[in-house]
Amino acid sequence: MALIPNWSAGAAVTNDPTVDAATKATFQKLADAVFTDRTQALVDGSTSARTQHTKGFHGSVRLSGGQSHQQSSALGQLRARKDRLAELGEKYSAGTTSVTLDATEVHGHSAKVAVTETTSLTYKPGTTSAKGPKTTGFQAHHELTFQAGRHGDWQLTGIKDTDDGYLAVNQVETPSAPKDKASSPSASSDDGPPTAPRAATSYPAPANPKKLTGGTYDYKAMVTYAQKYWNHYNTAYPDYNGEGAGGDCTNFVSQVLKAGGWKHVPGYTDDYTKWFGTADIQSDSFVGVNEFSWFALSSKRVTPLANVYQADLGDVIQMDFNRDGSKDHSMVVTYRDGSGVPYVTYHSTNTYNRSVASLVASYPTAYYYAYRT
Repeated sequence: MALIPNWSAGAAVTNDPTVDAATKATFQKLADAVFTDRTQALVDGSTSARTQHTKGFHGSVRLSGGQSHQQSSALGQLRARKDRLAELGEKYSAGTTSVTLDATEVHGHSAKVAVTETTSLTYKPGTTSAKGPKTTGFQAHHELTFQAGRHGDWQLTGIKDTDDGYLAVNQVETPSAPKDKASSPSASSDDGPPTAPRAATSYPAPANPKKLTGGTYDYKAMVTYAQKYWNHYNTAYPDYNGEGAGGDCTNFVSQVLKAGGWKHVPGYTDDYTKWFGTADIQSDSFVGVNEFSWFALSSKRVTPLANVYQADLGDVIQMDFNRDGSKDHSMVVTYRDGSGVPYVTYHSTNTYNRSVASLVASYPTAYYYAYRT
């Protein structure tokens, strides 16, 4: 069921607790505190990392005992991630998180609250990452569950991430595989789809320079498009972000490549040797993680890279979180710093200029694939 405002849904039973404007505001403040604490756990030397904002909530709205334990576990995981990032030369000097309340739905003694989290992290001067962009950030969506006690108090009992293929820097659970992957390709090749070799994640990588100007594609145009639409979706294409929509990551990457000069190859939507996307129709290869890889390799529009750190502007990186051979996520490189670290931008969750070092530190067991475009 889609979340609808509480003033439309209402409480089903006369004696059920109500959620007034003040309670909604406190729901929002508690959600803000939860995700602020998670962001601050990644900030180098942050006093906020040791003083949890959620500790200030008592009485009418607060964390449940179980959720308090989960929050402590999440903060511990994120502090460990911060240490792994530091080993890779990446530190954050500051972080900001804000949460907006989108909708509240109340049924009896249970309330579901939809919120949007907007987080930005500043790369610390004097570290390797300082040679790259100044900030990284993302926008994510969550559904919080509150349960009311006998005295009208509300406890936060659950947090659910509602972006398909959720992949935020302060996330602690491995994202589930998106639903836009085909189980069996329908293509004209008798040999089946090509297989992409896995890319190493060791740093530094062997030199593999890319010619950025004077070639077939406009990589600056790709970066400009990604910067414009990382969280402001182009209405000329469908939006596949959101729970159950399948994930928008590959759809976004395809749009970026199209903006830089990739041409349509029309045909049947389920033929991985075809590639096209408009507001009305998209090939599986335009929006599907695996199908994109099959098209890109079979068409010779890309060549595999041996190491993710070799990726440069306009190159594509994909991930297989659970190493089952089926790829789960697509990203495009929008920056490469003087130390040879690429930074990626992607949808689902909408993220800009996240370093490959951060991905490797966050998901060290995932399989990575890198493609030179």
